[in-house]
Amino acid sequence: MAIKKSELYSSLWESCNELRGGMDASQYKDYVLVMLFIKYISDKWAGQPFAPITIPEGASFADMVKLKKSINIGDDINKKILNPLKEANNLSDFPDFNDVTKLGSGKEMVDRLTNLITTFEKAELDFSSNRAEGDDILGDAYEYLMRHFAAESGKSKGQFYTPAEVSRTMASIIGINQITKDSDVTVYDPTCGSGSLLLRVGDEAKSKELLYTDKRRKLQRQVWLV
Repeated sequence: MAIKKSELYSSLWESCNELRGGMDASQYKDYVLVMLFIKYISDKWAGQPFAPITIPEGASFADMVKLKKSINIGDDINKKILNPLKEANNLSDFPDFNDVTKLGSGKEMVDRLTNLITTFEKAELDFSSNRAEGDDILGDAYEYLMRHFAAESGKSKGQFYTPAEVSRTMASIIGINQITKDSDVTVYDPTCGSGSLLLRVGDEAKSKELLYTDKRRKLQRQVWLV
C-alpha cells in the first residue's frame, strides 16, 4: 500500500512546527530532510545485505529513537548517528543538531529534538515496502518544503524555487520528449539553483544525456531555460 502524500505532507508540516522560533523558515528543510532521510534508509535497508547505502550498527533511526529525552541528545545525534553515516557513505556535511542558536539549549533542545523524532515514528510513515504513489519520497518532500517555506523565509518562490508545474510546462513547450538520443540538442539552465527545473526536464526527456548546468562545458545547440 502506497504512503499517502497527505500523510507525508502532514508529518513534514508537523516537524517544521517543532522547529519554529529558533531559525529562519528556509532552514527548516535542512533538519527535516535529514530526519526523513534517516527514517527512509533505515526502514528500507537497515540490516539488509548489499544495500545501496551503508547503515553502521548503532546509527539507524531506531537508535535515534533511543536518544529521545537524553540530556545530550543533540551531541549524540551528531556523533552516534550522523557522523557514522557520513563516514560510511562519504556523504556531505549534515546540519548541526547541537546548535543552540537554532535549536535552543538545555531542556528546550531536548524537547524540540525529542518531538521532532517522534513525528517520524508514526506507523503511517513506514517506508519498508512503500513508495509515495509512485513518486520519489525524498524528492517529493524536498519540493514540498521548498515550495512552502520559500515565502515564509522572506524570499519569493521565483527566486528560491521553480514550482514543478512551471517546470513541467516549460519541458512540454520546448518539446524535449520528442528529441532522440542522437540529437545534438542540449539543455542548459544558466541560473540553476536547486536543480528542480533540470530534473523535471530530465523526467520528460527520452535521452538522459542532454542536461548541463555548467556553462563552461562545450555545448552544441542549446535550449535555454530562463
